[in-house]
Amino acid sequence: MPTTLLDGIGLLVTGSPEHGEGSALGEIARAALVVDGDGLVAWVGPSGRAPAADTQVDAGGRCVVPGFVDSHSHLVFAGDRASEFEARMAGRRYEAGGIRSTVAATRAASDEELAANLVRLLAEMRRQGTTTVEIKSGYGLTVHDEARALALARQYTDETTFLGAHVVPAEFVDDPDGYVDLVTGEMLEACAPHARWVDVFCEKGAFGAAAARAVLTAGSAKGLQARVHANQLGPGPGVLLACEVGAASVDHCTYLSAADIDALSSSGTVATLLPGVEFSTRSPYPDARRLIEAGVTVALASDCNPGSCFTTSMPFCIALAVREMRMTPAEALWSATAGGAAALRRTDVGRLVPGVRADLAVLDAPSYIHLAYRPGVPLVTSVWRAGR
Repeated sequence: MPTTLLDGIGLLVTGSPEHGEGSALGEIARAALVVDGDGLVAWVGPSGRAPAADTQVDAGGRCVVPGFVDSHSHLVFAGDRASEFEARMAGRRYEAGGIRSTVAATRAASDEELAANLVRLLAEMRRQGTTTVEIKSGYGLTVHDEARALALARQYTDETTFLGAHVVPAEFVDDPDGYVDLVTGEMLEACAPHARWVDVFCEKGAFGAAAARAVLTAGSAKGLQARVHANQLGPGPGVLLACEVGAASVDHCTYLSAADIDALSSSGTVATLLPGVEFSTRSPYPDARRLIEAGVTVALASDCNPGSCFTTSMPFCIALAVREMRMTPAEALWSATAGGAAALRRTDVGRLVPGVRADLAVLDAPSYIHLAYRPGVPLVTSVWRAGR
């Protein structure tokens, strides 16, 4: 692949203060970026100092940001839950049990139907600037259906997560311990070859601390790294458990105690916030300011799923984080890029500095602030992944 110079950048966000003009976000005005023949960033800096390249592209004064890293999504499913959303908007409370309706539809769908829906949603994400995405299973809840979900997802991303412990399916409602045995035994055996991560929904109505620990321990024994859904519907043990087992990320974090905050701030576990969920469920938003001021690494992700948050838009999540969670535009953008990369334990994406993959979004705006300033407007005018 020839080298490429992207010149005429009005404002470049590198995501690294070492590569910027005194900005914590790593901002360079009137900038340029060079992509090498392997699709990696070779150079960033002021436009007038850019080295020569085989081809040149003019950004036309637009803002360039790292491609969004969506570290929490559920894209392998069938069916629709619009009626459930309508009921919530009329006042019905969100509860974890609605997942079972998607499970029924997903089990009944063909591989071709699931793949077509997955590809459609991934295309939506890409158009809106997402260049790295994590995809969970969790809507099959049988050995066959969980394994096929992960096999499908693995065709499109390396960031696949086994979430057999999403909820207890209807056929095990009277034997939840038997279902945990299935998840940690035959189901894990079938799914581990297709997954990098293991996750569990540690929440009232889903799985308690003992069951969650068993799932994470079994996954770790198979070489899978831990992630946790926790503290979405109320206070609970999930955040402390995630920090104890060294999970890469604990996601939702809506209800946090002082002990939860202390554990997060002293661990390497990222707090991944999913503001689209609160928008779609009319639930309280997480206290992002409290986390940031405690020194916790915060990520933003879409949690795209058919029940609690059916959006693929990271720009929308950034706007919500700024408006509803009191994050600054710079904090929200960092959390949606470098923060998401940290939640996936990745150093090759989420920033635009020499040596990382040249994943970027060109905004039809002079600044990344417009992602929150102009919510709902399709500002992403082009998306590059690995320099293409």
